[in-house]
Amino acid sequence: MLLEDIYKNAKVVNSGKAWTTVNEFTDQIPALRPEVLMEVAHEIIKCMDLSVSKIVTEEDKGAALATTVSLLTGIPLAMARWYSYSLSDINEQVVNIQSEYFDGVVYLNGVDVGDRVTIIDDTLSTGGTIIALARAVSGAGGELVDVVCAVEKVENNGFKNVKSQTGVEAKTLMKIMVREEGVSVIS
Repeated sequence: MLLEDIYKNAKVVNSGKAWTTVNEFTDQIPALRPEVLMEVAHEIIKCMDLSVSKIVTEEDKGAALATTVSLLTGIPLAMARWYSYSLSDINEQVVNIQSEYFDGVVYLNGVDVGDRVTIIDDTLSTGGTIIALARAVSGAGGELVDVVCAVEKVENNGFKNVKSQTGVEAKTLMKIMVREEGVSVIS
């Protein structure tokens, strides 16, 4: 799998809170090859619940992957943003987010009452992004059905945090451990 090779060769930096990777898949350093994105998207599709009516992600690192999955499945995509549109006639959900990379507020539009949702993201680390998106989905009147992330940084307990906060067991394609010395692919 191309994703495994990318992480085995990833550079490691300190984000200020934790050791993290800089790599082709999440940071486009070097530029993200379409074959990597397609391979990961196809693997996500194999394990996700396809009976949902919406895919939700955030506009940063998960956007390319969730967009590709949306295009391949025909499932509409709603993307959480870091800013508001301030329109009075939309069901905008505003939730706090605390993650490995960002503390603040995220805004979700495009999820309607009764929508069944899968959250897709590139990396499950602390679970902060997934938990914030789950709260936004619930606030909009949607039902969180599934969470699928390409990579899980096991040292940050994101799987456990997401399960305890949302009741959903996140699915991941690959588990890694990130340390100052580098990245270890666990599975």
